[in-house]
Amino acid sequence: MSYPDTRLFIDGQWQDAASGKTLPVVNPATGQQIGRVAHAGIADLDRALAAAQKGFEVWRDTPALERARTMRRAAALMRERADAIAAVLTQEQGKPLAEARIEALAAADIIEWFADEGMRVYGRIVPSRSLAVRQLVVKDPVGVVAAFTPWNFPINQVVRKLGAALAAGCAVLVKAPEETPASPAELIRAFADAGVPAGVVGLVFGNPAEISSYLIPHPIVRKVTFTGSTPVGKQLAALAGQHMKRVTMELGGHAPVIVCEDADIELAVKASAGAKFRNAGQVCISPTRFLVHESVRADFVAALTRHAEGLKVGDGLLEGTQMGPLANPRRVAAMADLLGDAVQQGASVRTGGERIGSVGNFFTPTVLDDVPQSARIFNEEPFGPVAAVRGFTQLEDAIAESNRLAFGLAGYAFTRSLKNAHVLSQRVEVGMLWINQPATPSAELPFGGIKDSGYGSEGGPEALEACLNTRAISITNL
Repeated sequence: MSYPDTRLFIDGQWQDAASGKTLPVVNPATGQQIGRVAHAGIADLDRALAAAQKGFEVWRDTPALERARTMRRAAALMRERADAIAAVLTQEQGKPLAEARIEALAAADIIEWFADEGMRVYGRIVPSRSLAVRQLVVKDPVGVVAAFTPWNFPINQVVRKLGAALAAGCAVLVKAPEETPASPAELIRAFADAGVPAGVVGLVFGNPAEISSYLIPHPIVRKVTFTGSTPVGKQLAALAGQHMKRVTMELGGHAPVIVCEDADIELAVKASAGAKFRNAGQVCISPTRFLVHESVRADFVAALTRHAEGLKVGDGLLEGTQMGPLANPRRVAAMADLLGDAVQQGASVRTGGERIGSVGNFFTPTVLDDVPQSARIFNEEPFGPVAAVRGFTQLEDAIAESNRLAFGLAGYAFTRSLKNAHVLSQRVEVGMLWINQPATPSAELPFGGIKDSGYGSEGGPEALEACLNTRAISITNL
């Protein structure tokens, strides 16, 4: 199956870096190089920024209806090309082909929702204190948006940023991940082929620190949006703050799963296990800290273990694969370190806990029980296929543990009690809480965290609001 080399997209043209420099792209299932990606330098960034500013001046003056039509054409192209894009995504990222196809198709849904929402960017008329005065509130696109995205969802993380910004009338310069470059390039290609004017969307790759330190302070960039780790997000937010740039941050998580004594255990296992091992656990909203009432813990752990042991792990391109490899060797080493620490502190391995083979970055779906609170895996985001379980007897103790860390991205809970659900919804400190269901993020709902998991939203009307300036205008009739 062929895999394309990836070039930069600047001013409506696919092109090599000015220096000719490229980086290797490796298939995580085989450890073999499958392609190259262009490495942008400062000269490339300058061209991309100038093009983005010109593109913005065209796009902001394009009627919202026309912007929506163009975006819908891009969505249609994503649907037409979903199978081919999924194959590319699986080769560079590792997730099973079925998951990759869902990601490509979901991008089309997100684009369409934002296309429509862009036609509902309303201002208002405010009653004035004099009949000779007309007071208006208007909303204008903020300008050029610099978007920084990670490798775990190479399409999804770009399209959320791109959809909101384009619907609001902004231009977007995307710095996509070097490890998984071709699938986000196909997303950009869909917009280019749909007729987005030159410069409105741009795509660069290169040294992440160099690119962020150049783009964020640059006067052309007026909004910064980043998805990634909390430490890096804090650095970028601080840099943006020095230059008064609008910022959206979707950062790390360590999602608690509270399983109450009255929970439907079959539902709890099915929903949380599916979310846990999706994309080999490399998901910012992946359930990670399983807090299970002692009266049902044994049954829950046994069922979760059976589920993990039944998963077929392998190359995402092979039929029947349910979990692919980790994205890179760093994740394999991280899993080994976290597990070693947990076991040393008294946790028991119910299943898994080992690397699979010597080729590729495969790791067994793992369940840990009796995990002490002091274990690193209960304090650091694991970002891998490990479910860590500990028990509780009082719901307030489980809520306290859920809120103990600085993370506040996502959480899950399972209970048949309306009272419990009400208390959980009020007191669990996360930006997204799913009760009695797996994660169901959608374009129309806010997507983002609180506390150290960031601020701002990449879903719902709130996502557009972050790309708009609100201005007051008062006109006196002379």
